[in-house]
Amino acid sequence: MSIQQQDVQQAVQAVVDPATGQGLLELAQMKNVLISGADVSFDIEMGYPAQSQHPALRQALVAAVRALPGVGNVSVQIATKVSAHAAQHGLALLPQVKNIIAVASGKGGVGKSTTAANLALALAAEGAQVGVLDADIYGPSMPIMLGVHGRPESRDGKSMEPLMGHGLQVISIGFLVGADQAMVWRGPMATQALDQLLRQTHWRELDYLIVDMPPGTGDIQLSLSQRVPLSGAVIVTTPQDIALADARKGVTMFEKVGVPILGLVENMAVHICTHCGHAEHIFGLDGGKRYAAEKGIDYLGALPLALSIREQADSGTPTVVAEPDGDVAATYRHMARQMAAKLARRASDQSGKLPTITLSRDT
Repeated sequence: MSIQQQDVQQAVQAVVDPATGQGLLELAQMKNVLISGADVSFDIEMGYPAQSQHPALRQALVAAVRALPGVGNVSVQIATKVSAHAAQHGLALLPQVKNIIAVASGKGGVGKSTTAANLALALAAEGAQVGVLDADIYGPSMPIMLGVHGRPESRDGKSMEPLMGHGLQVISIGFLVGADQAMVWRGPMATQALDQLLRQTHWRELDYLIVDMPPGTGDIQLSLSQRVPLSGAVIVTTPQDIALADARKGVTMFEKVGVPILGLVENMAVHICTHCGHAEHIFGLDGGKRYAAEKGIDYLGALPLALSIREQADSGTPTVVAEPDGDVAATYRHMARQMAAKLARRASDQSGKLPTITLSRDT
């Protein structure tokens, strides 16, 4: 009995994507199927970065195809290809940047910047090309968190080269002003400065640009959400009611300007005593999880209130690179995969593929 390509494809479709719980080919493409006698080989092109999952996924694919009658050796190659996705109100995407994702909170002090840095590093660890825009003009923290110092160079006199930190392309107002210099700009000036940081940085072939948004939902945040071509947003909150009240405002702001919410991160969800191991929910229990369920938002997961997360961020080596094999880093990577998979489900950007129509009058 000869092996048919459609049988191989059905076997592959039956393999479940761990990030979506659906058939693998929902967010992946099967290519270059070659059947030579009893041997089968093919490529899988994933639509989101999940490099850490590839070995287990390859094992599952090989087992599924080998279960077909008459199949001998099976060879599978897995690669990643991230597509560009449409932004709100048809805003044109930035050159060399496929997707811009805002990480936001309704208020300060919930660990938004720490989460943004670790999610960016997690996406990079999973195989994506990632950049970070520190959009907090009044309190830029990415230079410290990512251990990046110096001033951006300009090779063409028009654009700035991003600085590099742990494999990420990074730009921040903190690179352009003194560490002790207070930014006393009004809203329009701050918004213009951020627009320049975004559009006058020479980003290089990014799959994702993570924007660490300023805390709150005021004029600057609203202007950014209207002018920056965002593919999606992630909301960071703590479980307590006062943080959730402000997180709701952030969700509403993005909904009004047509930016999809890719998920909610519940930060500082539990504290584990380093001496006795007692778990204490200092800021309440599951507030963010309940709100996500209420709004129909994907709950990306919960992070602990841990001294190590703060110390690692303060030292310029966030958790994902400081303890890449640890439980907290695994949580950040899980969140990053879920977020990227959610975005991959959305329609690809087609703005650059539309035909040009020219109207002329016959003479």
